[in-house]
Amino acid sequence: MSAAISLRMHGVDVDLIDIDPQWRALGAGMTITGPTLRAFDSLGVLDAVREKGYISDRTKFFSADGTLQGEMLPPPIDKDLPVAGGILRPDLHGILSKKVMELGTNVRLGITITDLSQDASGVTATFSTGETGRYDAVIGADGFNSVVRGFVRPDAPRPRFTGQGCWRLLAPRPEAVTSPEIYFGSDYKVGVNPCSPDQMYLFANVKMPGNPHIPDDELLPRMRELLAPLAGTIRTVHDGLSEDSAINYRPLEALLVPLPWHAGRIGLIGDAVHATTPHLASGAGLSVEDGLLIGEMLADAEDVESALAAFGERRWQRSKVVVENSVKIGDLEQAGGNDARVAQIMGESIVILARPI
Repeated sequence: MSAAISLRMHGVDVDLIDIDPQWRALGAGMTITGPTLRAFDSLGVLDAVREKGYISDRTKFFSADGTLQGEMLPPPIDKDLPVAGGILRPDLHGILSKKVMELGTNVRLGITITDLSQDASGVTATFSTGETGRYDAVIGADGFNSVVRGFVRPDAPRPRFTGQGCWRLLAPRPEAVTSPEIYFGSDYKVGVNPCSPDQMYLFANVKMPGNPHIPDDELLPRMRELLAPLAGTIRTVHDGLSEDSAINYRPLEALLVPLPWHAGRIGLIGDAVHATTPHLASGAGLSVEDGLLIGEMLADAEDVESALAAFGERRWQRSKVVVENSVKIGDLEQAGGNDARVAQIMGESIVILARPI
């Protein structure tokens, strides 16, 4: 959607297809960093994100017993931008999809691509409906299990399980919770982040040897067991758990596809080429930046293939930093933690991500 918005803002005709006939947003909440807020501003949706989400200026760190250990107050990357925040994924989906439609994007749902063929003048896409379409360029923004990636980079590496899983749930936000809070267990961490005026989401990065499948009927008791040793806000969430709690578990996997991210006039962006773990809270933001930038670069391009190649070169180092540093932090957490090294990695990453895209 970010790519479609960016292209339409530059007057480019866009067909957006999505395999989901209901165009749903899955998941709970997400953290929004300064660079992501900057990208939302460029896409013209920052005010809506402010209204629906929750803006904060610091992160608080606690020991397992609820003792405040410290606060991190990162400076804004621009004087007119908030520092950070959170938002419900369905709310963000609603904001972006509304913008997509307002700009006149041709949205088609419940279909996918079954074949792509190209020549010097364009790309022919064959859809699951049997129809075909002719395009100057095709952008595969189809995520972790990208279909388009198979046409562009059939030799791409497979996603790698990092050794951790992430447990998530939504909970009511107590009035006292006005910013993200991180609690440290023995070899895992649990955090909460306000993501709307009255809700927050909880996340827990936990070592999961062997990448086990967690059946639905084990989600609630496992979450209770996970949160039980922790005090403070986490204890409040623990005590509020019930059969109605919407608990989500996913193994944490990472993927960084080497360049090129294109083949001729077909390009890849987002999780299709740089899926990451949540340790730097920058995976979704990186994808939003991709969409913003590829729209700008293709709209001004005299040669589509050259523009796609330049896009990959421009995004490679930034994407590499996010994926590799996120995995490094996860490795340190699994080894029992090294607070100084984690802080160093996070600080270095923040400096890099604050730079213009």
